[in-house]
Amino acid sequence: MQKKLILLLKQKNLTQHWLANLLGISDKQIGKKINGEVPFKSDEMFLIAEYFDMKIEDIFLPRMYENGT
Repeated sequence: MQKKLILLLKQKNLTQHWLANLLGISDKQIGKKINGEVPFKSDEMFLIAEYFDMKIEDIFLPRMYENGT
């Protein structure tokens, strides 16, 4: 689960639907990505980081930590 991304969206009062629109994907697909079922593509991570003017590592957890392992 991408906890940092979820927290960032909450802090900015943005929804998963908004994020799905930013990336040009479905609500279902963004839900899977945030929950760690499907990995974010690197271009999606760069787009999100650029939008928030942050570093990728400040938003996204490495895959090995997504599910709390």
